Amino acid sequence: MSLPLPRSDRRRRPTPRSHRPPDNARRNATFQGGKDARRVGHTPPFPSKPPASARQSPAAAAAAAHSRLASPARGAMQPDANSPSLRLARVAAHLNPQRPQMEEEGAPALRPAACRAKGGAPGFKVAILGAAGGIGQPLSMLLKMNPLVSVLHLYDVVNTPGVTADVSHMDTGAVVRGFLGAQQLDAALTGMDLVIIPAGLPRKPGMTRDDLFNKNAAIVRILCEGVARCCPDAIVNLISNPVNSTVPIAAEVFKKAGTYNPKRLLGVTTLDVVRANTFVAEVLGVNPRDVSVPVVGGHAGVTILPLLSQVTPPSSFTQEEIKYLTNRIQNGGTEVVEAKAGAGSATLSMAFAAAKFCDACLRAMRGEGGIVECSYIASQVTELPFFATKVRLGRGGAEEILPLGPLNEFERVGLEAAKKELSESIQKGIAFVNK
Repeated sequence: MSLPLPRSDRRRRPTPRSHRPPDNARRNATFQGGKDARRVGHTPPFPSKPPASARQSPAAAAAAAHSRLASPARGAMQPDANSPSLRLARVAAHLNPQRPQMEEEGAPALRPAACRAKGGAPGFKVAILGAAGGIGQPLSMLLKMNPLVSVLHLYDVVNTPGVTADVSHMDTGAVVRGFLGAQQLDAALTGMDLVIIPAGLPRKPGMTRDDLFNKNAAIVRILCEGVARCCPDAIVNLISNPVNSTVPIAAEVFKKAGTYNPKRLLGVTTLDVVRANTFVAEVLGVNPRDVSVPVVGGHAGVTILPLLSQVTPPSSFTQEEIKYLTNRIQNGGTEVVEAKAGAGSATLSMAFAAAKFCDACLRAMRGEGGIVECSYIASQVTELPFFATKVRLGRGGAEEILPLGPLNEFERVGLEAAKKELSESIQKGIAFVNK
C-alpha cells in the first residue's frame, strides 16, 4: 500500500493528448464563456434573461443577425452565405430596407451593399417611361430577360405596381422597381444609364400620326424635362409617336435645359427595319435573320424609305416587287391597326423592335464595336435637321452617322417625297416647344 506523497511533492499529471480538446476548441470555449469558461470542458451557465433577439421584432432580429454576420468577432468562423440568418437578413432588407423602427429598436440598419435586392448584378440601369402601356408591358418583360440590365425602373401614371410585381417574379438578374405618378418621376429617372420612352396614346383606326401629335407631344415634353433634371447624361430611346415630331420636341426641351447631346437622343425606327427584313425574306424565301434592309427617312407613311437596292444578301427585285414591298413596309402599322379592329396597334412587334434596339445600345455602351443600326437622329446627311439613317453606336450613343450610299431612281424619287413631309413634321415639333 503506497502512502500519499507530501503536499509539497505532489505534481499535476499531464492529461493525455488524446483526451485534451483541440487548441481551437479551448480558444473558442475561452472566448464564448468568458472567465467561467476558462476551464476546459466547462459549459457557461444559461443567461438569466432571454437574448436580445428574442425581444426584437423579426425584422430587427434579422438586422442584428446580419450585422453580426457582416462583422464577425475576431477568431469566429465566417458565416455560410446560405445560412438561414443571412438569408433572412436579405429578405428583410428587400421588403423593408432601412426601416425607421429598426433604429428605434436599437438594431442597426442593413447595409445596402450586402443585399441582393439593391441591384448587385453587373450591367446598366434602364428606365421605361410608359411601362404599363401596350408597348411598355411586353418591353418590360423583354428587358427583364436581358443580361445587360442590372436595374429596371418601370414608370407610368397608372397600373405600375401590378406590372412591377408581375415582371419582378421572373428569375433573371435584373432588379425591378416600380414608380407611379408624376410625383415619382424624378425617383424613377435618377441615376439611369438608358431611358426608353414608349409613353403616349396608341393609334386607333382612322387616326393618323398627326392626330397623335396633340395627345402625345405634351407627354413627351414632361418626360424629357424629367430626364434633363435627373439623368442628363443618359441615352434616350424615343418611341412615342409621331417620332418624326417627338424627337425634335425632345431636342428642344434638352436645349432649353442646357443638356442637349445629339448623339444621345435616338428615335427608334427599328420596327420599320424589322418589318422590311420580314417582308423581304418572305419574297426571297429565306430566314429573316439572314436579311438586312436599311430603312431611312422617318417613321411615318411615305417618310419610311426602305433601300431595297442595298439589301443584304444582295438581291434583285422586279418593279412590281419593289412597289409591293415599299408600300407594305410604309403601311405596316396601318395593317396591324386594321387587323386588330380597334383593339390596339402594333404593340408586340414594336416592343420586340425596341428591345432589339435597346440591346444594341447596351452592347455598344459596354464597349462592343461594329454595331450599326438605323435610327432617327439629328443629322447632316440631308438638309433636314433630323433624318433616319444607319448609325454606328458606341459608348456615347450615335458615334458615327453613315451616308445613304448609292440610290436607284425609285429610291431618289421616294427620298424627295419623304423629305417634304419630314420637314413639316420637324417644324411642327419645334414650334410646339417654342410657342
